[in-house]
Amino acid sequence: MTTNKITESVIEELAIELLEKQGYRYIYVPDIAPDGENPERDSFEDVLLLERLRRAVGRINPSIPADAREDAIKQIQRLNSPELIANNEAFHRMLTEGIKVSYQKDGADRGDIVWLVDFNNPESNEFLVTNQFTVIENNINKRPDVIIFVNGLPLVVIELKNPADENATVNSAFRQIQTYKQAIPGLFTYNCFILISDGLEAKAGTLSSEFSRFMASMPSNIKIHVRILTKVTVQLFFIDFLSMTYLKNKYSKHVILYIKNDTIITNA
Repeated sequence: MTTNKITESVIEELAIELLEKQGYRYIYVPDIAPDGENPERDSFEDVLLLERLRRAVGRINPSIPADAREDAIKQIQRLNSPELIANNEAFHRMLTEGIKVSYQKDGADRGDIVWLVDFNNPESNEFLVTNQFTVIENNINKRPDVIIFVNGLPLVVIELKNPADENATVNSAFRQIQTYKQAIPGLFTYNCFILISDGLEAKAGTLSSEFSRFMASMPSNIKIHVRILTKVTVQLFFIDFLSMTYLKNKYSKHVILYIKNDTIITNA
């Protein structure tokens, strides 16, 4: 009889397979690396897939001149506070409220809003999943297990652990995320959610969540209409939490912005 050993990579492959079934497109990371066959990053420090973002912004905001759209993209690239949480909060305001731009039209200055995500037509957005996405910051090399990109923005980071290893728990996945935040903070500037799982239990939180604030179910006061089971298997968790419908609902005007001082902040 042949048995398949459960490893972290097996859990990772399962997660990706489930996401593909939900409509995500898988991108093989080495192909889009700076030294890959079809590079989409100038360096390993870059965490935005800029050409995908430019195409999405052009698709979503066709009436706004290209120069103004490019200015909006540069605004999210210039988030350079020494405090990661300040950068993340600023990005979330841009994501949920739009980015203010100005340009000349008919000889007069005109103000407008550039949107990074199409809230009215979710199918217009591009949903990608990658794994082992190398990020190098200050000569420190890290590779989170799975990252979900929406319109070229790395909005979700997923850390998985092997359920067959008694030392690899959801708590150790959380500690790994803390290491990533210290080593490669640039990735987390654009983060909306962090998911952690050991294949038996799965939890979700935000950038500033302590482990006790990571949840297997969302508070009822958050306007997210998806059931998340406690003590779920990784399969149920990914189908429930990361369904395309869920992400489409999540990127609405009623979105969790961040958790600060143990209080969930929304823009509802």
